[in-house]
Amino acid sequence: MEHSGWTCYYPRPQLRRDSFFPLTEAWTLNGRPIRIPWPPQAPQSSYGTGVGDVLHYETVFTLPQGFIPENHRVILHFGAVDQVAEVWVNGHSVTRHEGGYLPFSADITGVLGDGENRLSVKATDTLSHDYPYGKQHKRPHGMWYTPVSGIWQPVWLEAVPATGAVRSVRVTPDLTGITIEVDAGGEEYNIAVPQENGKILTAAGKDNPLRLELPKPCLWEPDAPYLYPMTITTATDQVESYFALRTVTTEEINGHTRLCLNGKPIFLHGVLDQGYFEDGLFLPRGPEEYDADILRMKELGFNTLRKHIKVEPEAFYYACDRLGMLVVQDMVNSGEYRYVRDTVMPTLGRKKRKDVGVGGAEQRKLFFERHCLDTIVHLNNHPCIIGWTIFNEGWGQYDSDRIYRLLKPSDPTRFFMSTSGWFAQKESDVQSEHVYFNSRVLNGNQPGKFLFLSECGGFSRRIEGHVSQERKNYGYGEQAETEVDLQVRIRLMYHDMVLASIPNGLCGCIYTQLSDVEGETNGLYTYDRQVRKIDPAAMRGIAAEVKQALEKAVENG
Repeated sequence: MEHSGWTCYYPRPQLRRDSFFPLTEAWTLNGRPIRIPWPPQAPQSSYGTGVGDVLHYETVFTLPQGFIPENHRVILHFGAVDQVAEVWVNGHSVTRHEGGYLPFSADITGVLGDGENRLSVKATDTLSHDYPYGKQHKRPHGMWYTPVSGIWQPVWLEAVPATGAVRSVRVTPDLTGITIEVDAGGEEYNIAVPQENGKILTAAGKDNPLRLELPKPCLWEPDAPYLYPMTITTATDQVESYFALRTVTTEEINGHTRLCLNGKPIFLHGVLDQGYFEDGLFLPRGPEEYDADILRMKELGFNTLRKHIKVEPEAFYYACDRLGMLVVQDMVNSGEYRYVRDTVMPTLGRKKRKDVGVGGAEQRKLFFERHCLDTIVHLNNHPCIIGWTIFNEGWGQYDSDRIYRLLKPSDPTRFFMSTSGWFAQKESDVQSEHVYFNSRVLNGNQPGKFLFLSECGGFSRRIEGHVSQERKNYGYGEQAETEVDLQVRIRLMYHDMVLASIPNGLCGCIYTQLSDVEGETNGLYTYDRQVRKIDPAAMRGIAAEVKQALEKAVENG
């Protein structure tokens, strides 16, 4: 069996230990072989049969000699399992987890045998809308895609000290240093940060938080994504991590609220990134594919990805950290979507709707809010992430003002876009607009909120031989037949709407989208990433115009 590109990849780049044992081989699903970590619906999984609501996974593993040092525990990690996971080792129940997008783990030391061990996972996925589900649909069509079930991220083991283990690290950066909180079970810890001059900056702590000032600080930005390596040690443990120095703020400049990175106005020139891959669905064939997508977009002049209604493996965010790509991270929606209510009527102009006291079952709401808070904690340390989207186009929306007030204190260092597109209430850091038809000049007219065109474009261009679904062709507006035709449409949209709106306070726009996804053919690349549909030089020219327009607006007002 071909080895996965994920086999030797350490899934947690911000808390690395030498101890690592991947569990990617010899899995079965409902008695048939399957390649992990891809979901069974993906061609990369080689599963090749129907997938029901209940999935029974099994594998056996034998730990190498010396894997468990004295006074150490063995932790079993799952990157993500959709939607409900129950886990047994050697017939002993070790954990149960709900929700298909976040990691979870279990201490399995007490149930391990001396030789071969059997790991069993029961995943139940009814595509319940009580859990976050994104754009998964049992009948894929239009903007709804093939669902994923069960295990869809790496599974792995590590040995950690029974006492003094570094459990978590939280980093809050600014322009001169970081405030760091380390959970080491109450033990003392030491931090070491190598400097460019060869010296090592050190600090010791026990009571959180600890302040670390950097001499001659190097800031992180898209054109120079400087990362500081960091080692954290206790008497019994050592982990490798990294951080970056950067701030995200808003400032009033010449009568408009402007988004600033490191104190300087920035334009979020970005694309929608839904994180789907033709052969792996939710997961590419290897982590290097994240690098490839980011570099494809940077080649076109973009500096931002809006990660749309999906939480990725940390490998994605690590790639954005390293390569200098800003990320606006969406929360994963739950609840019901209704086409007429949530799309047709707002597109026709009815963009106001109260959202207090709606949204269905309290159980669904409680889980959504906990999932949002857990997502923020999970991704907090990635400098690439500069903002969060709570609700998108009304899907599952309820009590957005209250949820803004719930989430904002958990991360005051980034902006929160409470409602992307429409149905805005009062509490948000962003005045968001979605415009797919009839480009128009936008005006930033809400004090204290920056104007963000968080979705636009979506022009379709079908490339024969590179379409996933031969009879489906979904996009916005008439189909572009040639590269020139598509380029003209994009150019006119930027000229008539984006460039014209920057003097009025526009701070970013997100073009739909990075690549085709199944029946959607509105990507800048085909679904298989084999064909680029537009001219890089022309797109970089647009990016240069956007930058010049921002500079002029900031200078002249």
